[in-house]
Amino acid sequence: MSGKWQIEELKVGAVMEATFWQNPVAESQFRFRATHLDGRRAPKVILCDDARVRPGVPCLVRIAAITKPDRDDRGTIEVEFVRAQEFKLEGVYVDPVVGKKLQVALESGLNILLDGPQGCGKTVLARTIAKQLGMEFVFFNCGAVVDATDFFATIHVRASESGAPVTDFVKTDVLRALEDAAEHASRRYLVFFDEFNRCQESARNALMPALDSTRRVFHPIKNTFLAIPDNVQFIAAINRGQEFSGTFGIDAAQLDRFAPLQMDYPPPEEERKLLAARHPELGEGLIEEIVALAKAVRTAPELRATLSVRATDEACVYLKHPIFEGDQRRMLPEVLKSSFCGRFSGRWDDVNTDAGAVWSVLSRALRESGAQPTPS
Repeated sequence: MSGKWQIEELKVGAVMEATFWQNPVAESQFRFRATHLDGRRAPKVILCDDARVRPGVPCLVRIAAITKPDRDDRGTIEVEFVRAQEFKLEGVYVDPVVGKKLQVALESGLNILLDGPQGCGKTVLARTIAKQLGMEFVFFNCGAVVDATDFFATIHVRASESGAPVTDFVKTDVLRALEDAAEHASRRYLVFFDEFNRCQESARNALMPALDSTRRVFHPIKNTFLAIPDNVQFIAAINRGQEFSGTFGIDAAQLDRFAPLQMDYPPPEEERKLLAARHPELGEGLIEEIVALAKAVRTAPELRATLSVRATDEACVYLKHPIFEGDQRRMLPEVLKSSFCGRFSGRWDDVNTDAGAVWSVLSRALRESGAQPTPS
């Protein structure tokens, strides 16, 4: 399916889904505007003036009029409100209560902090939110940040025509997004700070004015302050726990600028649904067994292990490949040695290491399920 509607595909009377935001054009008679219909970008701006519209919440609308259909640079799509839609996130699991809090935070424009174990779906959730709401997704990994300016610009040294070294400031995706947002008020941007606690607190302090009511940041290239428009939403993700190295604490002042939401691994049944949707080539029984084995690792009292959803997803990727066709059940233990045990320190065949302890739990679970580990 194309990422953008053609004008001839849209008909007056058609009922479609849209997500509206406040119309930044003050003189317009329409209070709300959107950019997407049924998840695809529309060829013209979508306008609605119904008081029942809730910004940031998907709703069903009926196309009432298409003005200037022959012009690529003019015209609008005027719609009538039909009914509100439940805020849904496809391809990722969120606890129902957390999902409601998430919807409120998004509608209210709050900064959101996703706190959960690695591989529980924080980044996937942020991408899904952006896609669902028709926002430009801006990904930024904070692990590379050393100085405060690294959030907005990096220093590159190159050779000039004479051969002498020249220092350039290169804008980061974050700075480019903030500048674009100021120029394009009709677009919305979701800036996602991944691994937010992998940079030092002193560097994160540069974001403090961006996250509070000040809503501005220092532009290191122009040597001035840049105002952050309302069409920018910030979401950050952190991993907290003694098992993580290279992480730094987040103080109360920084935490207070976010709406923190706790995430966790999906329940086995929800994880099974996610994997079945991503890997329809695999039988349901095999997927159920992979999820059951992951649960055995996560809940083993002697391990207290965090096994990410990426591990179960990776196991499915291996087993659905044609190279394993007809041999999936026998090869399952071998796949688990890498996809599960490989995420822990040591070797699977060394019981004195974390990986070996995980393999011991898996071996026991495999025997109980009737699938014996293959000889080493």
